[in-house]
Amino acid sequence: MSETQTNRRLVGKLVLTVFGMFCFGFLMVPLYDVMCDALGINGKTSGTAYQQEVEQIDNSRTLRVQFVATRAEGMSWDFGPEAEQLSLHPGETREMLFLAHNPTDRPMVAQAIPSVSPAIAAAYFHKTECFCFTQQVLQPGESVEMPVRFIVDPAVPAQVKHLTLAYTLFDVSERMPDKLAAAQAQAH
Repeated sequence: MSETQTNRRLVGKLVLTVFGMFCFGFLMVPLYDVMCDALGINGKTSGTAYQQEVEQIDNSRTLRVQFVATRAEGMSWDFGPEAEQLSLHPGETREMLFLAHNPTDRPMVAQAIPSVSPAIAAAYFHKTECFCFTQQVLQPGESVEMPVRFIVDPAVPAQVKHLTLAYTLFDVSERMPDKLAAAQAQAH
């Protein structure tokens, strides 16, 4: 085999590798969703798309919603719900306050990522207001109450009696230089 043929074969393999990597990157989100559904983890909530036409409260059932707050590695804020859980009837609009405090000596920007479990219930958990929709900026020593307002759709399957809404709080200060610069300017 000549050197030209070897080079062509190598270039062909490299082009196929790049194409394969592009396809894999493009398919990551659908693959992630399929894996989460299959494993029953990281239930995604439906955000603000839910419109309750007529408030239909199912008084025949009571659900327990548990609230969990964790901090990602490197996040130094104090962060947690006002209460660990609450009971509700499907269809009721409810609210829970999460408390955050920046104990550091510098402004920080944070982002909360939600998850609902069991995964089957995630499609029925609708947040109408949430601190997770935007980044949170806190000055040194500042504290804030952050509400999440939600509705559990009355169509939630009957076998669901307990839901968990979990948030993980991440420090995104370095990825948000504009917000961090504005926060630092405000601090001075």
